[in-house]
Amino acid sequence: MVTSVPRLVVAAPSSGSGKTTVATGLMAAFAARGLAVSPHKVGPDYIDPGYHALATGRVGRNLDAYLCGPELVAPLFLHGARGCDLAVVEGVMGLYDGAAGEGELASTAHVAKLLRAPVVLVVDASSQSRSVAALVHGFASWDPQVRVGGVILNKVGSDRHEALLREALDSAGVPVLGVLRRVAQVETPSRHLGLVPVAERRSAAVEAVASMAEQVVRGCDLDALEALARSAGALPGGPAPWTPVRPPTRPTRSAGKRAPVVAVAGGPAFTFSYAEHTELLAAAGAEVVPFDPLHDERLPEETAGLVIGGGFPEVYAAELSANEPLRRAVADLARSGAPVAAECAGLLYLCRELDGQPMCGVLDATARMTERLTLGYRDAVAVGDSVLAAAGTRMRGHEFHRTVVEPGAGAAPAWGVRAPVRRVEGFVQQGVHASYLHTHWASEPGVARRFVERCRTS
Repeated sequence: MVTSVPRLVVAAPSSGSGKTTVATGLMAAFAARGLAVSPHKVGPDYIDPGYHALATGRVGRNLDAYLCGPELVAPLFLHGARGCDLAVVEGVMGLYDGAAGEGELASTAHVAKLLRAPVVLVVDASSQSRSVAALVHGFASWDPQVRVGGVILNKVGSDRHEALLREALDSAGVPVLGVLRRVAQVETPSRHLGLVPVAERRSAAVEAVASMAEQVVRGCDLDALEALARSAGALPGGPAPWTPVRPPTRPTRSAGKRAPVVAVAGGPAFTFSYAEHTELLAAAGAEVVPFDPLHDERLPEETAGLVIGGGFPEVYAAELSANEPLRRAVADLARSGAPVAAECAGLLYLCRELDGQPMCGVLDATARMTERLTLGYRDAVAVGDSVLAAAGTRMRGHEFHRTVVEPGAGAAPAWGVRAPVRRVEGFVQQGVHASYLHTHWASEPGVARRFVERCRTS
């Protein structure tokens, strides 16, 4: 069993230092060398993995020690890295920033330790010279179990500036593995929840990834970075790769019966999803068929269940509303009692309206954009039985939105949530489970199996 995939974790002292540019550029640069590169992202981010996928030609995958538990980080990593020559893991926030009030849990440092992977620290050097040595020394020595194997200096202003930085770092004991100049920063447009997803700007995103790769090739020592990745030893404990298939065998289908069709929303309005969700649905015996609510006027043929993940329906409210045939089809499916699982953007799409635009009307609720950002990990327990979970099922989730939903009547709550205050959240109505919580089904594979079984019997 392979447990020694060469690997690097790209981290930074804080957000905005250039992790995405460096990590994505490294992925593309290594791929251009003919290596099969496995792309990963620490935490619940859905957008960066889209850029990673462009850089490598492989699905971008998340490693979240809060949502999935520390014990699944290495198995999920190995699952994504099957057949690869090297893996690059992009960190989240600052190196030691984890789940609020949980110490190191789910931080980049925590994941690096779980993977026993060397860290490359990306430092925004635009406003410092000699102080960079104190900064790097502090991050490298804070936790002896975190191996900072090199630093990449970002936003360096001139040759003179670079010389000052290198001279200062000579005493820090951490080699400089790259220097990116301030004049060559890649433009990656953002809006209220971060970068604009690849699905909304594919041609421009391809150019941006190419520019990131060009910067990295020009400014970084790829040979030294590859050698650092290859210095990572076997993963602790010799874990087996995660598998979506329920041991000991793949679920069997009833003789003569077609696998239930589970339609999964995609396209520019619904870009937030974990690759493991569709893998789990397929392993549970479903035929997973994607569709685009912006353009498809019908659900896939013989749809027995519907999954609508997160994304940006508020950006596309007018277009989603204009697709009236599909809105009617979704409402008809939900009224029939078929299983429907909706997270965040999916919840908004099922409401009567979003920012005044008619939506599917499955739920007696209205949704609107606000200025307030709701963000953070949540501990949740299923309040009652639903197509996803039996009452009492505990899961961890993540909220990330700038909208509010004002409910009417007729639906039970989906989750009881502990943090930041005790409350109930979401909707359970007939076969519908709709909630703001993004969950990672790998932490509770029974969710997908339960959903597919309900698709068979509804």
